[in-house]
Amino acid sequence: MTPAARAEAAIELLDEIIASAKGGGAAADTLIVRYFKTRRYAGSGDRRAVRELVYRAIRAWPEPPSSGRTAMLGLASEDPALFAAFDGSPHGPAEVGPEEKGLKPRASAVPKWLVRRFDPVVSPADLQSLLGRAPLDLRVNRLRAERDDLLHAFPGSIPTPLSPVGLRLPDSIPVEDSQAWAGGLVEVQDEGSQLLALACAARPGETVLDLCAGAGGKTLALAAEMRNSGRLVASDTDRGRLSRMDLRLRRAGVTIVEPRLLNPGREREVLADLVDAPDLILVDAPCSGTGTWRRNPELRWRLDPQRLANYVKLQSYLLDLAAELVRPGGRIVYAVCSLLTDEGRGQAAAFENRSAMVPEPGAMAGGRTAGPGRILTPAQDGTDGFFVARWRAPC
Repeated sequence: MTPAARAEAAIELLDEIIASAKGGGAAADTLIVRYFKTRRYAGSGDRRAVRELVYRAIRAWPEPPSSGRTAMLGLASEDPALFAAFDGSPHGPAEVGPEEKGLKPRASAVPKWLVRRFDPVVSPADLQSLLGRAPLDLRVNRLRAERDDLLHAFPGSIPTPLSPVGLRLPDSIPVEDSQAWAGGLVEVQDEGSQLLALACAARPGETVLDLCAGAGGKTLALAAEMRNSGRLVASDTDRGRLSRMDLRLRRAGVTIVEPRLLNPGREREVLADLVDAPDLILVDAPCSGTGTWRRNPELRWRLDPQRLANYVKLQSYLLDLAAELVRPGGRIVYAVCSLLTDEGRGQAAAFENRSAMVPEPGAMAGGRTAGPGRILTPAQDGTDGFFVARWRAPC
């Protein structure tokens, strides 16, 4: 593909991604894969170059632009080589018209309506760092290996600065082609998620509930800390995500997990046998994902005030459910990959006000105090953005 053809492909993809973001459709990664399945003529270099253009454009625009062409022209305004690709050639974009010159995205990482909703400890540098590139981190499965034993398995890897079970890799390493991954010695997991799992302080022999387990990333980390001893219930309302857990559990050698599919709004029925049983409940709640913009910059285009309000309502519901289930003296850990006040310190403070739970500051490495919890950010900690808080139920 010529540079002009690559630019045109990026425009076509951005048109699809903008429409999907506005309509709640498929994610950008999914759309890119679909696009190239029907364009076999595009080589690996072409696909990589187009993908890079698409994500550069997504990162450049805090709110969805009017079209893919507008998005690319915003990049071209500061990139002479890209501007030259608008040459009107048969497979390239039309030439730039007089009215299109000077198009630029707003110089901000954050949509206007969200600016004042970030936690007070989140600095301008923190916000800007959300549009950087996320590192490739692995969690070493302590059921099968120790970190020092695996440094040689991934050339160029280094220990993660904060997590004692993490490795940080060069981006180019194909992890899933490695023997270490196939043998269940490692899982791809951001260092922030590793720190969250460690802050839970799960112990062998305990009864643990991962209330929003998804595909099981943190479930696996909890099982490793429990030394595969005890009872670990992994529940979620998403059948597809929960079904992907089984293969990961088998690869990691984890046998204590009980997956449970929940019916939204009727979770108590499926979890009734757990009342007063869990020593620990992790509420890794659905959220805006503002802390993951490095990996998913299009989330800025999908979020709106109503969707945020829905997340906040669901988080409150899940915290109250956890308070009903945890045993006397047990622990609740609340976490969101968000840096917004409403989902973090505001949510945690409201929970404390309406419950009998006692704050229990955790020994989480890194982060800054944010009301009842702690906040991790890419700029400060090199991790995805997280808010984490922990409480103990009265005996």
